Amino acid sequence: MTFANRIAHLKPEGAYAVLARAQALESQGRDIIHLEIGQPDFETYPHITLAGIRAIAEGKTRYNPPAGVSEFRQVLADDAGARRGVKIHPEQVVVAPGTKPLLLFPLMALISPGDEVIYPDPGFPTYEAAIRLVGATAVPVGLSEERDYDLDLASFDAALSARTRMIILNSPSNPTGSVLSLETLTHVAEAARRLDCWVLSDEIYFRLVYDGESLSIVSLPGMLERTILADGFSKTYAMTGWRLGFGVMPEPVAEKLALLITHSTGCTATFTQYAGIEAVVAPQDDVDRVREEFRQRRALIVQGLNAIPGVRCPMPPGAFYVFPNVEAFGRPARELSDYLLDEAGVAVLPGTDFGASGEGHLRLSYANSQENIRIALERMAHALAKLG
Repeated sequence: MTFANRIAHLKPEGAYAVLARAQALESQGRDIIHLEIGQPDFETYPHITLAGIRAIAEGKTRYNPPAGVSEFRQVLADDAGARRGVKIHPEQVVVAPGTKPLLLFPLMALISPGDEVIYPDPGFPTYEAAIRLVGATAVPVGLSEERDYDLDLASFDAALSARTRMIILNSPSNPTGSVLSLETLTHVAEAARRLDCWVLSDEIYFRLVYDGESLSIVSLPGMLERTILADGFSKTYAMTGWRLGFGVMPEPVAEKLALLITHSTGCTATFTQYAGIEAVVAPQDDVDRVREEFRQRRALIVQGLNAIPGVRCPMPPGAFYVFPNVEAFGRPARELSDYLLDEAGVAVLPGTDFGASGEGHLRLSYANSQENIRIALERMAHALAKLG
C-alpha cells in the first residue's frame, strides 16, 4: 500500500507506545506503576461534569459556529487576558477539540514549504511532526540543563535565519517541567520582532506552576499581535477525554483557523463548551487543591530520585513531569526505560521520545498517587542498583 510522502515521518507518540506495552504486561498479571502518561489521575471535577450532563439534557448537542460558542469565547477572552495581563477580544479566540489542532492549524495557515520553524528539543513530539507535515524545515534548539532546562539562547541565536517564519515555545515544558525565564522570553520576543516572524506559545500547563509565577510571551510589548497562544482544559481541569482546547491569536488568523476547523473537525462539541464555561467561571478551589497535591508529589519524586545513586534530578518549577539525568548508567535511555518496565514494573519514557537532545534522560510523570510514587521509587532503586 502506498501512502503520501507528507505522512512518512509520522510515528506513534512515545507515551502511548509505552502505555500499550505496559498494559500488555498487566494483562499477563504483572503489577505496573504508570509514570509514563501525562494525564491527571483525578476525575473531572464534579461541578464541571454536571454542567456537561446538564447541557446534554438541555439539548446543547447540535452544531455550533466553527470558532466556538460565542459565550464561551467571551469567557475565555476575559479569563486568559486577566491571567496574562493583556486585553483579549472574543474574536481573537478559537475553540478546538483539544489543544493539538491548535499546534497544527496555525502552521497550516501561516507556514509554507521551505520556511523554517524553530522548536524546543527535547520537546513535545507533535511540534516536529506538525512542522514537517506542512512541508517546512524543523529546526531544533536545545534546552540548557545548566540553566534548569531554560532555552539555550546561544543555540537559539545560531538557529535563526532569514527563513525563520515561526518560533515554538512551551512553558511550562513537557518533558522537563521547566519554565522559560523572563530573560528568555524577552530575548525571543526581540528576535521575533526583528525577523517579523510568528511565535506559537504552547501554554497547556500555564496554571500548573509551583515556584514563582506563570509567564506568557503575549504580555511583552508588541507580542500579542504576532503570537498564537495555545491552551486547553485537559491538565488544569482533568478533562483529557473531553477534548477541549482554545487558542488566542490576531483576529485575521482566527478567521483562517475557523475555516480550517470548518473543513476538518467542523466544530467542538457544544455541551463540552458549556462544561468549559462552568470550569472557568466557577470557584477554582479544585484547581488549587490539585496543584498543591502535585507540589507534594513533586517534592517526593525529586527527593526519591536524587537518593538513587547515578540519578540526578533538578526540581522542576511547573507541569507534572521530572526529567532526571541517568547518563551515569552508561546505557541508552530507551534501553534503560525498557529495563525499568521489565525488571521493576515501572513505566517511564526515554528522553529520546522528545528529541535527540533527550538522550541520557528519562521522563517521569508524577500524575499518580504518592503511595504509587513511593513504591515506584523503591522498585527503581532496587533495579538500578543491579546495573552497578
